[in-house]
Amino acid sequence: MKRTIAIIAVLALMAGTASAQSLLERLGEKAKSAAENNLSGKVEQGVNNILDGKWGKKKDKKSKKAEEEAPVEMVEEEAAAPAVAGWTCEECGKEGNTGNFCDECGAKKPGAQPAKPKKQTATSYAKCDFVPGDEIIFEDTFENEKMGEFPSQWDLMDGYAEVGEVDGRKGICFTDDGYGEVKPLMKDPTHFLPDVFTIEYDLYTDVSSGDIGEHTLEFCLGNPDIECWNGYTGWSTYWYRSGDLGSNLTWDFEKPNGGDNVRGEKALHMDTADSPQKEGWNHFAWSFNKRALKGYVNGVRVVNIPNTKVPTHFWFHHQGNYKYGIITNVRIAKGAVPLYDRLMNDGKIITYAITFETGKADLKPESMVEINRIAKLMQENPALEFEVQGHCDATGSDKVNDPLSQKRAEAIVAALVDQGIAAARLTPVGKGSHAPIASNATDEGRAKNRRVEFVKK
Repeated sequence: MKRTIAIIAVLALMAGTASAQSLLERLGEKAKSAAENNLSGKVEQGVNNILDGKWGKKKDKKSKKAEEEAPVEMVEEEAAAPAVAGWTCEECGKEGNTGNFCDECGAKKPGAQPAKPKKQTATSYAKCDFVPGDEIIFEDTFENEKMGEFPSQWDLMDGYAEVGEVDGRKGICFTDDGYGEVKPLMKDPTHFLPDVFTIEYDLYTDVSSGDIGEHTLEFCLGNPDIECWNGYTGWSTYWYRSGDLGSNLTWDFEKPNGGDNVRGEKALHMDTADSPQKEGWNHFAWSFNKRALKGYVNGVRVVNIPNTKVPTHFWFHHQGNYKYGIITNVRIAKGAVPLYDRLMNDGKIITYAITFETGKADLKPESMVEINRIAKLMQENPALEFEVQGHCDATGSDKVNDPLSQKRAEAIVAALVDQGIAAARLTPVGKGSHAPIASNATDEGRAKNRRVEFVKK
């Protein structure tokens, strides 16, 4: 009906001297009868709406055909219509909230359904066989360190290093001439690695600058109880040279009973299609299982040594002209126990291998390793259901931690659903910092409290 009125009004404007009534007579009795039923007060309003650009403000929901034939202008204006009024928080009384959490105090909207987090980008981690350790021995994100100071959880062996920042993240920077050796500050500095362990860290590579020269970072493993040169069991060197995007990973490790060392090299040139390295932050990971050593760059295994001397400690050695050779997000953990064994023993799985961007609910790519393991466990055990709990340490306020932990739990659930797990088998719960398992007074305790738990329902 409104379409008929619109045509009449447009024709009236185009005709100039013709009246609306005379146009009605030309359209035939059926159209005339329909239009006359609405002429009283509506013809004038319809013309005004067209002139004011307001045609289509109200959609005729009774007619699917009318909706399909609606002008483009009508659809666009309806999409831009103002949102409904927000909700009022029961906790603090804040009005006008539009999301699932209060903008003022962070309280969850009553009866709100969890918003599905954005889908995580598929990465090489989907098929990575690196399994992070279960129990954290040492962890340092450098978030609370002072710029320009030597980092509080490290010891200087040689050269120079200080806390710096690159791309918004703090870490150990090797400045001046770029030379320095550092190691974790532990009670027993030469015997802190168990016979099964994993070590992870992030390293920044900047190819945007043309004069950063060449820099190398050595990941060194040692055991002073074994007779070998300078206490080394072996080392792996990452080196980068500006100008041609040239970068390589080399390694040299001793066999337990002497003989020729195991040596190798992997090109990581970023202009090569199969290179696991990327510009910016790169995640390095190492795992040792009694005698076998494996190394990974961004989830891709590049080192696989089946038999090497047993290390008891490690350190970093940096040298080169690169002003900010920076390392951050360092984590040492005891080797992983099979997920099913942990579940049967404890009724839950505690993991530190699912991590997020600082202050966000965005999963880091390396988290997909553990998420894939959980998905496989649930696929092999169809009756298994979990409450997925996100836990924080006591750093920050409940106002921030409570909704953040909830969103992170929801992000994990969404990632598992993407792996084919039914959403009905998973319940996301944000615990904030209200269920610590260690003291928040120490760095080690806070690291243990920042965790994800899969609790069997």
